[in-house]
Amino acid sequence: MDVNGKRTETTVLVVDDVAASRYAMGALLRRAGYQVVSVSGGHDALEELDVRLRKGTLPDVALIDVNLPDMSGFELCRRLKERPHMAGLPVVHFSAAALDAGDRCRGLDVGGQAYLTVPAEPEEIDAVIRSAVRAARLRAGDQALARRLTRLSETIVAIQTARSPQELADAAAEGTARLTGGPAAVFVLGPDDELYRGTSRDRTSLAMPDEGAHRTVAGLLKRLTRGQSGVRLTTVPAPLWPAGFFRPDVQHDARLALIPLQDGRASVCLAVPTRGVRRVNPEDETLVARLAEATALAAEPLLMYQVERHVALTLQHSFLPQPHRLPELPGVDVVVRYVPASQETEIGGDFYAALRVGDGVLAAVGDVVGHSLEAATVMVEIRHALRAYCVDESDPAVLAERLDRMLKRYHPEVTATVCLALIDPATGRTLIANAGHIPPLIIRDSGSADYSKAAGPLMGVGLPHPPPTELFLEPTDRLLMVTDGLIETRGTDLAASMETLRSAAAGALPGLDALCDTLLDCFGHRDDDIALLALRLG
Repeated sequence: MDVNGKRTETTVLVVDDVAASRYAMGALLRRAGYQVVSVSGGHDALEELDVRLRKGTLPDVALIDVNLPDMSGFELCRRLKERPHMAGLPVVHFSAAALDAGDRCRGLDVGGQAYLTVPAEPEEIDAVIRSAVRAARLRAGDQALARRLTRLSETIVAIQTARSPQELADAAAEGTARLTGGPAAVFVLGPDDELYRGTSRDRTSLAMPDEGAHRTVAGLLKRLTRGQSGVRLTTVPAPLWPAGFFRPDVQHDARLALIPLQDGRASVCLAVPTRGVRRVNPEDETLVARLAEATALAAEPLLMYQVERHVALTLQHSFLPQPHRLPELPGVDVVVRYVPASQETEIGGDFYAALRVGDGVLAAVGDVVGHSLEAATVMVEIRHALRAYCVDESDPAVLAERLDRMLKRYHPEVTATVCLALIDPATGRTLIANAGHIPPLIIRDSGSADYSKAAGPLMGVGLPHPPPTELFLEPTDRLLMVTDGLIETRGTDLAASMETLRSAAAGALPGLDALCDTLLDCFGHRDDDIALLALRLG
């Protein structure tokens, strides 16, 4: 029976302890086109329903006599409604005895849909059953839609919090599978034709079948979204859709929800398997289309960020000299390490420099506050300004003042930290100017390590900088300068992290490379860029 009341293999459970009445009611219902299951009591009804529940063949409606020998029809209804998987079964009570209004209300209170006094006209019985089944199916449909909408909203929250196109594709694939009840794959095709693929857990193969399949899907998505706008639902036959996406070595047609992104060079695709011309449930298709739109909206900024990050990384790496390209620095050995943050995190403004200035060497490590393309470009400006200022000036305090004024004038909303150390290789005399940065650490050959007392305000706030701090390096001393990305941990006091750094450096093996490698191993993977510069008199 559908929602309009038409009988379509509707099954009625009849519960009546009187055999003759059971037979008569069953015969009447069968003549009307119903499937009938008859039992004689409440316990028999519960056992029959348990068996049918395990088989997935619950009846569509229960017709229950009020006066049963083992429990009342009202009690049987109450027990049914307490069982989560049977609560939706519509119940119609009937009785050959006239009941007062209180008993009828009791039947409604425990969850019954209607009440019949028998004998009754066949048309009345048929109408009451059709009405109960129709109401139950409409109610079940509403509940199913509410569950789908809840899943849709949960998936949208998940994709909106994704930190990368790959996380986005994974979250959207899992959400699509929950909406459709089957396997799903989601593809995000970036403007550079990079294809991010997500698959629903435990439902699909976990890796691209092969590189050829990768190219095939990328080409399909580009062709199917070219010149399109909005969501497009289409079925791609198996010969055109590579095997192995929904289950290894099995060929499927693919039902797609495609949507091009705003620039027309990228697209999002939600895919589910189908066979022949069979389509996904129309209600599911509508929800999948909405999910495709939400996925596309979330993909836009992530793909833009990927491009921005690539530009920023290119800038940062191109302007930071590689270790093998450091300038010759007579009398000083220098080792540097630069470790970018993971691909999921933003680009930073960390930098280092080692420059010849007159008869000395200027070492610098700094960090522009923030994580963005702007931070990377400001870092480049600071580094180039430092190189220019060093042509006729070597005093680190004067250089810090000049960098501060440059930043204040051209980037008034940006702040930065920097530590500058001017070393005279002949005498070991070292002048240090520190603008809000972690002070240099001096590691002695005796196994001790201490931070320089150099301190001062960070750049960009316009505060005066103190004179440089003076110290003398011994030929066996190592001077270490780092950015806070190495040691800073959310929830951990910076002083405690600095002490950990001091202890690790003091216990490191001799040599500059050993020192840097020890510290990187000690602090492990970080979520921020890291710059280290270690030097000693050569």
